[in-house]
Amino acid sequence: MSRLLLPAAALLTLCLAACTSKPDEQEQAVAQSEERAEEAAQPAPPTPPAAATACDDSQAQWAVGKKVTEAEVEQARKDSGAETARTLKPNQMVTMEFNGNRLNLDLDDAGTVTAIRCG
Repeated sequence: MSRLLLPAAALLTLCLAACTSKPDEQEQAVAQSEERAEEAAQPAPPTPPAAATACDDSQAQWAVGKKVTEAEVEQARKDSGAETARTLKPNQMVTMEFNGNRLNLDLDDAGTVTAIRCG
């Protein structure tokens, strides 16, 4: 058993010696660490403004109370600045993810627009 301890101790000594750095390397590592800390302390760049194509549902409110055609849905989409538009019937299954560039036209059972919103 003592034969196994001697090589293990020698290996441990070699590993520790290899891990020991020189003073110049330590100073360099500290300087790099300080530079990174200063960079991290800088304020983040300003957030860019919202995309120009963002939906504005107030521009398509003219469709509320109307039975809209496909052409009017397209016109409401253009007026709102949305990239896409969809009509949502009562109890219709829809995806629930938010899309700021999509116009939603909520319809009642008769197909009349009851609400318009982006998302």
